[in-house]
Amino acid sequence: MKKQRQRSGQQKRRAAPASAPAGISTGTAVAGPAADVARPAFEVASAGGGQSAARARFQAGIKTRGFKLALALFLAGVLPVVLALSIPHDFAFFELGFLFTLSIYDLVLAMLGLSVVVGMAARGRQIGWIAGAFLAVLLPMLLLFDTIFPIILQSPLGDELFLIAPVAVMLSGLALWLPQRLRVFGAALAAAVVGLSLSLFIGLDDFGIGIKEFTLTAVLGALWILLAPGLLLRPFRGTWLTIPARIIGSWLVVIAIIVTVSLYVPLSPEKQPALGDPTSPDVMMPGIGSLDAPGLAPLDPAIEEGLEDAPGGDGSDLFLPREDASPSP
Repeated sequence: MKKQRQRSGQQKRRAAPASAPAGISTGTAVAGPAADVARPAFEVASAGGGQSAARARFQAGIKTRGFKLALALFLAGVLPVVLALSIPHDFAFFELGFLFTLSIYDLVLAMLGLSVVVGMAARGRQIGWIAGAFLAVLLPMLLLFDTIFPIILQSPLGDELFLIAPVAVMLSGLALWLPQRLRVFGAALAAAVVGLSLSLFIGLDDFGIGIKEFTLTAVLGALWILLAPGLLLRPFRGTWLTIPARIIGSWLVVIAIIVTVSLYVPLSPEKQPALGDPTSPDVMMPGIGSLDAPGLAPLDPAIEEGLEDAPGGDGSDLFLPREDASPSP
């Protein structure tokens, strides 16, 4: 009897799972501190509060330090523009430089496309490659613009400068379609072309006099467009961004094609009504009709030959009936 009890006790101990520390999974869902550490923050919030994964991801992302810094950078660019446009005043050169960059719509679209790549970058150094390629072309062009620009004009590129901006937009869109291992390199190439195009806009807009405040804020505005939206997006990056990024890339490619075609195909001029021959007898003059209208009395032959002055020539007998020289009986 005693041996049977010992055997049954051993069988129960073998059937029971081995004791594990709290929170360590043994094949079933176990909640505990260790499980919370092992799982991402948004999954813990989703399991604990019954929230969706997307909402938990968003709430966890806005609480990160990176998002708060990115939001501060974004507001640092938006608020001065809002204040500058809402207060009537004479714009300074540093204000005009920042607003000038925002006014180049095609390059703004290209930089926003690159900013999406910044938000999808896996490592921080990849962001440095994109920004570095942008500045590596932009800064030398601005510092040596008076020397480099005449060389560009004499090169084969001189006749096709108007195509640089559409090409930059197209490259930015194509970079969003590249696989992850090639996306950053494509974005760096597009950033270099965007920097070249922006340098031409800035260098030609300040009339060659080199206004430092204008140039500095124009470059800072371009960097803000390139980095601020992407840094706001980074805390929420994931595979869900692939499809929206490709949609944005498709839009950029289509916009670049439309702009390029519009540059090559001139708009059809409006058809103007043909002007008639003023010497033609049927030409209508404003207010008096045809020159040979029957309502006008023929001129006296003496007036036509210059023997007599036309009535009203000196303004004295204008609209007065002509007096007959012979007295009436």
